[in-house]
Amino acid sequence: MDIDAVRTFVAVADAGQFREAALGLDVTQQAVSKRVAALEKDLAARLFTRTARGVQLTVDGQVFLPHARELLQAEERAAASVRPGRRALRVDVIGRRLAPADLVRDFHRSHPDAALDVVTLFDADAAISAVRSGTIDASFRAVTLPTRQLPEGIEAARVHDEPLELLAGPRHALAAARAVTPAQLAGHRIWMPGNVAGTEWAAFYDDLAAAFGFTIEVTGPDFGTEPLLDTIADSSLLATFVGVQTRMVWPADHDLRRIPVRDPTPVYPHSLVWRTDNPHPALASLRAHLGTVRPDADTWTPKWAQ
Repeated sequence: MDIDAVRTFVAVADAGQFREAALGLDVTQQAVSKRVAALEKDLAARLFTRTARGVQLTVDGQVFLPHARELLQAEERAAASVRPGRRALRVDVIGRRLAPADLVRDFHRSHPDAALDVVTLFDADAAISAVRSGTIDASFRAVTLPTRQLPEGIEAARVHDEPLELLAGPRHALAAARAVTPAQLAGHRIWMPGNVAGTEWAAFYDDLAAAFGFTIEVTGPDFGTEPLLDTIADSSLLATFVGVQTRMVWPADHDLRRIPVRDPTPVYPHSLVWRTDNPHPALASLRAHLGTVRPDADTWTPKWAQ
């Protein structure tokens, strides 16, 4: 449907005259007539009848008018979603069931008038590139580079430390533990097929395993969360790591256990990444809302996050 024809129809309906609508649209009266005629042909319905004072909506025109207004509003929202200076704040959260999504939801609850578009990019390189180009406004990432080595004009601040838990099935040797230490995991197999080499999360877990002497296994294809949970539930040897804020649901008969890891507690260091010259007003509000993290002495993070 020709959106200009719809806009012209609404203008004529509001003005009651083709001439007044033409003046408001800054087009000729002939152009208005042609657009309305084309729209009526497209709809196979007559929208106006002529009167001595101008035009009047037909019954079909009256029915179509509120829908036409909705179309114009939808067009404006669509344009605003990509228009510089007017679009919603675009934030990358890695995954919609992970801690950064919770942080964004909490921000939205505190700032309900701030328009947000939430996206998910693959890794830190893709996210930083998108921030640099202005495609997105901010990203939650574990930044493996020292701040001084980030691209010019890009800044990052550590805003949230998420403790890890061990996820194990009922037959696992540690299933009955109320908590475990990283040292107790030495010799155990931690299965994480989603750890893609070169990503920031793979770097985090590789450093964690090296620091405490256990094995991160990435063997086999990554079929997603449900097959991972099925395997863990049936295994006496395999466990996996999840963040405390990671949302997971499994069948009751899986009887999976989320076991805290302590002394020290490994924490995944979420940083907010943004471009220093980004003027979006909601970005400043997001940064102020998040603040920065002061690392706890009882936690562990890789050296690159310190």
